[in-house]
Amino acid sequence: MPPRVTVIVRTKNRPEFLTRSLADISAQTFRDVGIVVVNDGGDRDVAEQVVSASGIDVRMIDTTAPGGRCVAANTGVAAADGSEFVVLHDDDDLWDPRFLERTVAWLDAHPEDVGVAVATAIAYEQRIDGAWVETSRVPFWEGMTRVSLTDMLDRNRVVPISLLYRRRVHDEVGGYDERLGTVEDWEFLLRVLGRHSVGFIPGEPLAIWTQRPSATGVASNSMFALEDRHAEDDALVRDRELAAWTSANGMGLPLYLAGMERRLADHVDASADRLRAQIRADIDSHQPIASRLRRLRRRLGGRGDS
Repeated sequence: MPPRVTVIVRTKNRPEFLTRSLADISAQTFRDVGIVVVNDGGDRDVAEQVVSASGIDVRMIDTTAPGGRCVAANTGVAAADGSEFVVLHDDDDLWDPRFLERTVAWLDAHPEDVGVAVATAIAYEQRIDGAWVETSRVPFWEGMTRVSLTDMLDRNRVVPISLLYRRRVHDEVGGYDERLGTVEDWEFLLRVLGRHSVGFIPGEPLAIWTQRPSATGVASNSMFALEDRHAEDDALVRDRELAAWTSANGMGLPLYLAGMERRLADHVDASADRLRAQIRADIDSHQPIASRLRRLRRRLGGRGDS
């Protein structure tokens, strides 16, 4: 009988992180779990050694060329056929031991939700004495109370490590968009939230999104190493959806909104100019001698105060 939850681990030539992630998953208090490690073009022998040393039951599969983040995710989802729930646990991220217990309980109690996200912390790591060590931790979207389509239209607020969802939703909205090199989780959730609700468990963080701003090479995070690609893919998704909307509804509303945005920007700029002029006038009225000296220095080519 398939496990209720399949945990999909995307990895490529990062044995240290893969070792850590498998230990993290095995520490979960919820036990009806299957683990699929997707080797995305990395050294299979090395990955197999890590899996063997973990001492836990793991299924390892390889992506087809050329692979990539989305291909790896879809490969894992396909391998989870029969499971009720799936979650992407990238090899460098972490969970509170109660993550699966709490999220499965939520979805059992809320059949109207196709997924549930949890409060998340960002853990910053540095290389110290040959190991990646957490040096600080901050909340990710502190004060968040719900997963909102309105908020997600602005930017992503739900990272993969924080979301457990029903596998069947892929039958309805499709898989991760393999035309994208990044932001695939955000684009997928936009499609989901356009049709369904996703719950949220606030409070103590149950997911930990690790970040290593100083890292390079295989240890780097995609949000830093692929920063330019993030911007390109974000624009691609927005332009594609805008084109689909205008094809069905015409250019009227987008043109109106673009004009309103331009007028608002002009208004803000004009207000800022007026505020700067008023501040300078107030300074001149209270400090006339200092103001005259500044003007004199500017005329003489000196550096006056701004």
